[in-house]
Amino acid sequence: MSTRRMTVGQALIEFLAHQWTVDETVHADGTVTEVRERTVPATFGIFGHGNVAGVGQALLQYAATDAGLMPYHQARNEQAMVHQAVGYARMHRRRGTYACTASVGPGAANMLTGAALATANRLPALLLVSDTFATRVADPVLQQLEHPHDIGLQVSDAFRPLSRFFDRVQRPEQLFSVALAAMRVLTDPAETGAVTIALPEDVQAEAVDVPEEFLADREWHLRRPLPERGPLARAAAAIRGARRPLIVAGGGVLYAGAEDELRRFAEATSIPVGTTQAGGGVLPWDHPLNLGGVGATGTAAANAVAAQADVVIGVGTRYSDFTTASRTAFQDAGVRFVNLNVASFDAYKHGSQLPLVADAREGLAALRTELADYRVPDEAVAVAAAVKADWDAVVDAALAPTGADLPGQPEVIGAVHAAMDPADVIIQAAGSLPGDLQKLWRVRDPLGYHVEYAFSCMGYEIAGGLGAKRGLLALGDDRDVVVMVGDGSYLMLNSELVTAVAEGIKLIVVIVENQGYASIGHLSETVGSQRFGTRYRTADESGGVPAPDLERGDFLPVDLAANARSYGARVIDIAPGAGSVAALTEAVRAAKAASGPTVIQIHNDPYLYAPEGDGWWDVPVAAVSAIDSTATARAEYLEQQKAQRPLLG
Repeated sequence: MSTRRMTVGQALIEFLAHQWTVDETVHADGTVTEVRERTVPATFGIFGHGNVAGVGQALLQYAATDAGLMPYHQARNEQAMVHQAVGYARMHRRRGTYACTASVGPGAANMLTGAALATANRLPALLLVSDTFATRVADPVLQQLEHPHDIGLQVSDAFRPLSRFFDRVQRPEQLFSVALAAMRVLTDPAETGAVTIALPEDVQAEAVDVPEEFLADREWHLRRPLPERGPLARAAAAIRGARRPLIVAGGGVLYAGAEDELRRFAEATSIPVGTTQAGGGVLPWDHPLNLGGVGATGTAAANAVAAQADVVIGVGTRYSDFTTASRTAFQDAGVRFVNLNVASFDAYKHGSQLPLVADAREGLAALRTELADYRVPDEAVAVAAAVKADWDAVVDAALAPTGADLPGQPEVIGAVHAAMDPADVIIQAAGSLPGDLQKLWRVRDPLGYHVEYAFSCMGYEIAGGLGAKRGLLALGDDRDVVVMVGDGSYLMLNSELVTAVAEGIKLIVVIVENQGYASIGHLSETVGSQRFGTRYRTADESGGVPAPDLERGDFLPVDLAANARSYGARVIDIAPGAGSVAALTEAVRAAKAASGPTVIQIHNDPYLYAPEGDGWWDVPVAAVSAIDSTATARAEYLEQQKAQRPLLG
């Protein structure tokens, strides 16, 4: 067997450059459509001791000797690297992602939030985390942890519970098996998430004889398992007996490329569809069977049908507490769950006796064939159509401008939506915007809605949006990506605006400025805590108490538009006033016509809320309190709790 003498860092980078994801679709006429793309098309890196002489040197060497083999992109924050990788993976339906390399200690620790986000969202990200010396010749090295009970325990070990795969290359010869095992998980539709390889800094730079076979092109064919006949027959029988069925469509529909099959199945049976946050876009908003988001922040239409559903067909959903409204959404006494999911872990949720472990596209096609003679009763079809029409009218009113000096968030959403093209992508993650978007955003394209809500990570928005834009550009798709971000999330992680400026990447960022943590402020009121600790104010020390009072001081003089301008971004700062909503629409249109990143700031009133969708979220309220508002909230909480059900069906 021929070999090449290389460092571990060089061997790993060249190996990654030759990995290919292949996704095949077999059509009814027997023809096959194949999508083949680089699994890891590029690498992010911030270099320090640990990776500068290993992976960093390898990236430099290939940039000089084989440009294009493994492109390198500079980032400003390690957490943001992972967010970019996740945004890219979402746009590529999990067929590709970026590698992210970090130095020892704080560089690696900075990635932990990103790892958790990738795993929670079931989206792939490859993390190359540097580690302290395997030889321990210079213990303790800079940034090394020292635990007397376990000297080998390091920052990298913190990735173990956050990753779907974790291994450490302690000797150069281990690289081959570790890298192949990591790729298997990275491309597995049921197991993917953060894939972490810990690389001791000395091992990265060591030489090893690398088999040529390890460096050759390798294809990873995505698994699209077919449903087994027995479970398929039982699932079909349960649906055939349903009088008020509902489909709950999650992100798995999009990752399987199953949105067309979902539409065909829904239209053939007239079963209405409610969507999760990750499933936004599986049907256009105006499709007659699309009732919108279901659950805690869902629409009144979807929640009305969910409450009466006798069979719930979950497709590619993990049934988070927001989707089930903390297990209050499905109220039929005999409700049963048919769970179609590629991951058995999710297919068996709610104690379902009707799991269908299969690819979403293949499973829906099989169900459509089995249910060729089934159609929802006319009365249930009429109910779904009526509640949808009612909700559409509610949304029309909510999105309309009011002319107030400080608009509410629904008006802001309406103004942004009015300026965007049907295929454009909206990006969000945390605060009050995800709930309002799930109720109000009218999605017109399968990839047009990306709200990261499995981890709901404040700070994801700009980095994730940049990753999504990179993903689209890699596909030759020039649609626009619009990030909506509250001032709280903006302050937590805005540094990748510099990356967008440096690379001239067109990204549109809309900052919704309301001087505080508006989402938690609203939630705080519902649990009787009166928006404590959620306002952005200067410290008022007039009361003479030891701690500063941050509740009654002046508003902070922070200027986020000026901050964005200092990074080199084009900035449009909209002044408060009756015409601010119309100005926002024009600003987004101007940003779409421009090149490079544009940041738009608009001020809004955090006390003007979106219409209620009749969903509930279980947030415990203090059982004992000296504050009247908390006691009142506790009584309301106990009343809401009465609707919770174990959902064992």
